Amino acid sequence: MTGVPVERLGAGETRAVAELIATAFEPLAVTAWLVPDEAKREAVLAGNFEILVDHAMRHGLVHGTADRSGVAVWFPQVGEPAPPPADYDDRVAAACGEWTGRFQHLDELFEANHPHGAHHHLVFLAIAPGRQGRGIGTALLRHHHAVLDAEGVPGYLEASTERSRDLYARHGYRESEPFRLPDGTPFFPMWREPAGR
Repeated sequence: MTGVPVERLGAGETRAVAELIATAFEPLAVTAWLVPDEAKREAVLAGNFEILVDHAMRHGLVHGTADRSGVAVWFPQVGEPAPPPADYDDRVAAACGEWTGRFQHLDELFEANHPHGAHHHLVFLAIAPGRQGRGIGTALLRHHHAVLDAEGVPGYLEASTERSRDLYARHGYRESEPFRLPDGTPFFPMWREPAGR
């Protein structure tokens, strides 16, 4: 699929973006570990993701397709670091309830495995169920990779499935040693050098 229109989204769409990510991520092994109660999983995820999407609206970049079937959330980590989300611990506890410790554990894993050096971090790439596999993720990646390539900035992400890992590999990301949740579910850290560098 080519020619998918991509645009930057504004703060008024924060909740809708969080809900789309939660819907797309609900079937993943990592979210089953984070929220074992399937009946509550999607709502808890949306509440947690809203904290990060809200922060990205202020200090990062949130892109979506024109029809909102796909979204990408990026945090530039170049120059002065952004402040942490306001009241983060309290907001996570309010959103995640009895599973707060699991989300905190995941945050610690991400922090321990995050690379140093200037880059843009792709925190979320989410495509609506039923629209996956149609080139929407590719369109979102290409949109921001054009900026990274022009500015000579690497990209970084943590792929949560082998399928997504393979998608990112096709876009120039190289996998490093995976890290794992306590139940063995892997994350695949991936790094992309800007094209032409």
